[in-house]
Amino acid sequence: MLRDEITTAIRRALMQELAAVGYGRLSIEAVARRAGVSKTAIYRRWSSKLDLVVEIVAAAAHGKLPVLDTGTLRGDLALLFQAVAHALRHPLASQIIPDLLAEAARTPAIDETLRQVLHARQQEIGGRLVSRAVQRGELPADTDPDTAVDLIVGPLYWRLAIARLPLTDSYLDGLVESVAAGLGATSSVPVPRAAPISG
Repeated sequence: MLRDEITTAIRRALMQELAAVGYGRLSIEAVARRAGVSKTAIYRRWSSKLDLVVEIVAAAAHGKLPVLDTGTLRGDLALLFQAVAHALRHPLASQIIPDLLAEAARTPAIDETLRQVLHARQQEIGGRLVSRAVQRGELPADTDPDTAVDLIVGPLYWRLAIARLPLTDSYLDGLVESVAAGLGATSSVPVPRAAPISG
């Protein structure tokens, strides 16, 4: 395999192994076997399983999202919720996220990484969404961005990662309206549901 192919294979194997056994039982040997590479190939790139997991978590958190600029707050929320729901519905994500959240309570480095990368990503995405809504006059000028982002992303993480309940279209539709109302958004004509994200 070429160098980039090896790295991709290792990352894929790590995700599969994390989903199968969790962080506590994860071993570099098992990841190497699943990736079809030597342990040396992994240690050449990452010094420990912690470094490997931390980098993969950071990369996943910075994954590509659609441009959230539909022209309305409710449209942006609908698109964001569809995108996040699609990502979190992935079988591997639904198994890995609860395990890493539990591991974060025991492993300071994982806790710190999750806090840094997830908070930064949430602020980047939610902050822009809120800022545009304020500029359009849909949200009050004194809207607190941090509180707004918590209100936007909190319900999805709770429902999928903690309560482990399904995200139905009707739930997402209702969540758009609930979050918009909670933020004090001006009323507007209901927007069509965001098209489901394939893949």
